Amino acid sequence: MLFYFSGTGNSAYVAKRISEVTGEEICSINDKIKSDKLAPKTVDNERLIFVVPTYGWRIPRIVDSWIRNSHFPGNHQVYFVMTCGSDIGNAGRYLRKLCNAKDLDYRGCAEIVMPENYVALFTTPEKEEAAAIIERAEPAISGVIDDIVKGNNLDEPGQTVSGKIKSSLINTIYYPTIIHAKKFYATDACISCGKCQKDCPLNNINMANGKPTWGKNCTHCMACICGCPAEAIEYGSHSKGLPRYQCPK
Repeated sequence: MLFYFSGTGNSAYVAKRISEVTGEEICSINDKIKSDKLAPKTVDNERLIFVVPTYGWRIPRIVDSWIRNSHFPGNHQVYFVMTCGSDIGNAGRYLRKLCNAKDLDYRGCAEIVMPENYVALFTTPEKEEAAAIIERAEPAISGVIDDIVKGNNLDEPGQTVSGKIKSSLINTIYYPTIIHAKKFYATDACISCGKCQKDCPLNNINMANGKPTWGKNCTHCMACICGCPAEAIEYGSHSKGLPRYQCPK
C-alpha cells in the first residue's frame, strides 16, 4: 500500500508515478487526517510506501504522529520517499527510529528534489522553471521505482554536519517559531468559494461572512494559499507578488 501526504501536489505526483508501475493501492493521508481516521488495515508482509514532503528537514510532524498512532500488524518492509525544495537533511535517522518504534522493516528514504512550494518563507518558481525542475526529477523518481520493484534499499543522502543540524536543532526551532497561521489573510479578491476550507487537511480554516479565517492548528502545507483560484490569500507581506505553485502533473 502507498500512503502520501501532499499540500500542493508534488508528493501526490510522485506517489502516482510509483503506483502506476508497482500497482500499489494509494491512500491519501490528507483525507485520513481530515476525517480523523487512521491507516486502513494492511495485509501481513505487505510492502508499505510513504511519499511525503519535507518540513524542517524531516517528515511533517502530523504525518509522524499519524503513523505512530496507526496500526500496521504483521511484517512490513517500509520505504520512504521525501519530496523537497533543496534537501532532506538527516531525515533518515528519525525515520529509522520511527520504524523501530513501530516494529517495521525500514528500507531507506529517497530524496526527490521538486519545485519549491513554500511561498510563506521562500521564493517559488515560475511555471517554466517549475516544469524544468520536475523534468530533472524524473530520473530520480524512476530510480526509486526501480529499487522498490527490485526490493532494494533506497539510497539515502550522505550524512553531513549541516544535515544533522538542520534535522535536529533547526527543526526543533522551526515548528514553534515559524509554523503558525497568524499571517494568513484573504484579500478583497476572495470569491468565497470555500476551496481553502475544503483543502485544509487539519480543518483549520472556517468561513466567516464569506471569507476564510484561520485557527491555530496549521502545518504550513500551503494548500490554501497555493490552491486559491483567485490568488486571494496572502501570508504577511512575503507572499505578495510570488507565484502560487501547484504541481502541473
